[in-house]
Amino acid sequence: MRDERDDRKPSDAADAGRRPEAVARQIADAVENLVTLWTAAAEAVSPRLSAYQLKALRAVWHRSELNLTALADTLGIALPAASRLCDRLEAAGLLERTSHPRNRRELQLRVTPHGRRVLLEVAERRSRSLATVLAAMPPAQRTSLERGLHAFHEARARPGVGGDRHRRTQE
Repeated sequence: MRDERDDRKPSDAADAGRRPEAVARQIADAVENLVTLWTAAAEAVSPRLSAYQLKALRAVWHRSELNLTALADTLGIALPAASRLCDRLEAAGLLERTSHPRNRRELQLRVTPHGRRVLLEVAERRSRSLATVLAAMPPAQRTSLERGLHAFHEARARPGVGGDRHRRTQE
């Protein structure tokens, strides 16, 4: 089976630096590979975590007094879906719901010690996987990638650029 990219003209590579659409296609290919690597790290831990479960755990870990409503808002999901997500995380021993110290009617979400260990293991696996790929790259390309990713991050942080409403959960 022939890859569509085989039909590109030699000038496409030269144009890639000038045309955002061509660069976007190349980056999309790289992101697919990165997502595969990223997902594999999360799936290799026990218990196995979905992307949303991992995102929810990270959100709770980074925001100490998060409640269910705030988690649903952070993830951009409905309250019942957030509740079911927390049910699964709680059943796995990764998350706990406790009474809020200042408001007895409100429940506070907290990552358990086991949940913290799982998050740290996922982060470590991801770092090792990335380091393996980066080690296979020439140093100059690693430096270029680092600079490019930094510039991408800065550009995306500008108001009105790439403004999906869930950006705050990524930072």
